Amino acid sequence: MTLRELQSRHLPFEADAGNASRAAIGLIVLQSDETLEVEFRSLSGLEGVAFYHSRIPSAHDVTPHTLQSMHEELPRAAGLLPDAQPMDVVAYCCTSGTAVIGPDNVAAAVQSKHPSAKVTNPMSAVLAACAHLGVKRPALVSPYTRSVSRTLQDNLEAAGLEIAALGSFEQEEEAVVARISQASLQEAICEIGASDDVDAVFASCTNLRSFDVIEACEAALNKPVITSNQALAWHILQCAGLPTKGVGPGRLFNG
Repeated sequence: MTLRELQSRHLPFEADAGNASRAAIGLIVLQSDETLEVEFRSLSGLEGVAFYHSRIPSAHDVTPHTLQSMHEELPRAAGLLPDAQPMDVVAYCCTSGTAVIGPDNVAAAVQSKHPSAKVTNPMSAVLAACAHLGVKRPALVSPYTRSVSRTLQDNLEAAGLEIAALGSFEQEEEAVVARISQASLQEAICEIGASDDVDAVFASCTNLRSFDVIEACEAALNKPVITSNQALAWHILQCAGLPTKGVGPGRLFNG
């Protein structure tokens, strides 16, 4: 039996703007993160908005040293994002990592590969969310060890917020943080946010599963609840000039 040789036919085509006709968004996600991409699925229905993911090597334990070590990996991770068209926004998806490395250093590392992109991160996003909602004295719910939580608190207070209360699950392992139950997170948010001195609650870490408890906590507290993934999603859309109303959970998206 012989194989029939077929003559290849040249097929005409037209090119359009592709998946990212409105915005190309790059996400640099920690290797150890199991939550952010799941919660960001609520953004996937935005027509003409494409989300491209890159992973950055990260340790299983969260310490100032392991967080700082991601700085040198940022350009490489950013460079793995598609470059056929310019990225509109690139987000480094680590709250505590940004607190240790610094937002300006994060932006410089990312823009070494995507010079025209706007760069955001959960820390910058939370500060923008607090300004948008008029929050000045948030309570902080942290999953981190004391040293990492303190670094985060220092960064928030240096930016002009007053941390009115602080509670932490005091976990070092990322895998444990990703498995803190939503019921436990909801209880923690409602407990730490109950004081009259607190005008909102910020639950930090992109690995905390938060989207499904935000609105229940806001109803119980009658205060805004901001989380790392929620604020980052909102700020990405803001940076891209896209509408945010109704796209995600909580007062930040629906107030």
